[in-house]
Amino acid sequence: MGPKNITSPSENLQTLEFGEFLGPQSEYNEEEEERKYYRRKRLGVIKNVIAASVGAMIVYSVYMGLLQMQLILHYDVTYREVKYSNLGLEDIDHKMLMGINVTPIISLLYTPVLIRFLGTKWMMFLASGIYALFVSTNYWERYYTLVPSAVAIGVAIVPFWASLGNYITRMAQQYYEYVNYKEEHVQEQKKLPKGACHRYIIVFQSVFFIIFHLSFVFAEFPMCFVLNGYLHENEHTLCNVKYCGANISGIIPGFNTTVLTNLPRSMLLIMVESGLMGFAFLAMIIFLMLCGAAYRPTEEIDLRSIGWGNIFQLPFKHLRDYRLRLLCPFFIYSGFEMLFAVSGFSLSYGVCNLGLKKLWLLIVVYGLSCSVFSSLSLCLLRLPRWVCLVSGAVVHVVLLVALMVWSFPSKNPEYQGALLTISVLWGLGTALNKTGISTLLGMLYAEEKERLDFVYTIYHWWQAIAIFIVYLWSNLPMRAKLSILLATLLLASYCYWVMERRLAKDVRPRLPRIPRPRHKVKGYRYLEEDNSDESDSEKSEDDDEEHVVEEMVAEDREEGGQDAGAQGADSPTAWRRGAEVHRRRQQDAHVKEGEREEREGG
Repeated sequence: MGPKNITSPSENLQTLEFGEFLGPQSEYNEEEEERKYYRRKRLGVIKNVIAASVGAMIVYSVYMGLLQMQLILHYDVTYREVKYSNLGLEDIDHKMLMGINVTPIISLLYTPVLIRFLGTKWMMFLASGIYALFVSTNYWERYYTLVPSAVAIGVAIVPFWASLGNYITRMAQQYYEYVNYKEEHVQEQKKLPKGACHRYIIVFQSVFFIIFHLSFVFAEFPMCFVLNGYLHENEHTLCNVKYCGANISGIIPGFNTTVLTNLPRSMLLIMVESGLMGFAFLAMIIFLMLCGAAYRPTEEIDLRSIGWGNIFQLPFKHLRDYRLRLLCPFFIYSGFEMLFAVSGFSLSYGVCNLGLKKLWLLIVVYGLSCSVFSSLSLCLLRLPRWVCLVSGAVVHVVLLVALMVWSFPSKNPEYQGALLTISVLWGLGTALNKTGISTLLGMLYAEEKERLDFVYTIYHWWQAIAIFIVYLWSNLPMRAKLSILLATLLLASYCYWVMERRLAKDVRPRLPRIPRPRHKVKGYRYLEEDNSDESDSEKSEDDDEEHVVEEMVAEDREEGGQDAGAQGADSPTAWRRGAEVHRRRQQDAHVKEGEREEREGG
């Protein structure tokens, strides 16, 4: 008999442990692990929304706070003559404001191209860097530093806001996908069902504006804690101001040109600007490190691969959509009302009566009101979507009528309560307006993620044009300004009612066709079972007819003003046209092949 294999107990134990390690794990639950994975994905989306909101809030806190402090200092005659006597600061400020307000007019030409080329996240990061550049130029206030940086700000405003609107809506779509990851249309990356992610759009847009509107509060910190100690009392700054409100023309007629008791130390201003610069860099880091991508890598490739010419043209073609055309008055009013709140009302009604030292109080109350009342848009989870916009319009109509008839003598502290109340109510209207428009656009185009950047570009482009108009009307009588605001708001309300009525009647919007992506190089996403021995002409004969017919059908839909996908590919006219084009192409290919064979035989 042969020798027996005798193994020790320790070897048996090691073999058992090794087998358990390699064998199926009884404790592993695939469904539970998948659930945990998508829960982490959902938390990541929430982190992205909060990070983008905080980043935008910091950027605009720094930008508005620095711009306000800079304009007040440059307004003072003593400051200009002592520090920059031969520079012409007044002319520099005029050109700087012109650069900020005029440049966005051409933004419709380049914004979609920039967003598609850089990507949504990187566009937000780059724009925040341009705002940081504007802060850095204030260390050395010269024409060749302030004016170019102001023009750069004007270039970046519309891309920055279009990217933010697109980003928040995309996060809502992603959150829906991570919640319903087991659904077939999510796993196959098909178009979302109509209205599927509306509730997430409402919540995320509300969160964004609750956080962002705090920028009005933090922007007043330099004014409140630094500059207020250097300002004259009301008896000096308002000595020549007689009346405030609806009867005046311009901003504050008779306002004293010396507002500083003594000049702030240069080192103090450098410290303030350094602090603002640090926060500007913090916003850049937030966008870079904490904000995830808005699209998958393959989706980014598809968005760019439709051709740069098409990307350039599509914002103009989207204006065929009656929904956007009818919302344009609301877009314009959205730009009017916010700038009027921080410049027209706060100065011509507030500072004119309470003095420059109370400017920060009016803006802080307005910002807090905007932030708190932005949460009211959550009522759209239960109420119809028109409630938000219509409620904000009603509030502003009442306030505009009241302001048109309200004129009062200057330097009357008893009007402070009324002015603060109007600031609160105007903030209520602003909150409902801003959240209502952004939420409405997200809900209308929730299933068209390839159109979101074009839609938000159009919205913020019209808003930028409205801000430019406000910049031009600064010397008009106050009643003329209020009349323009009131007329625009009434027109916007009527157009919105027409839009909702058409949607209720199921009138199909005329959407431009998004071209199919054409990839120069086939990556892993686009590999097919190709026959390497097959020529290009032979390969095209198999599928050319299908592509031609689809293109003819799409052209028919575009010319007839129908929604993409509204009518099927079974149009007899399109099939006949496709078949004729296909036959002609086949005949041309055979003729060319015959000529090539004759030349080779000869």
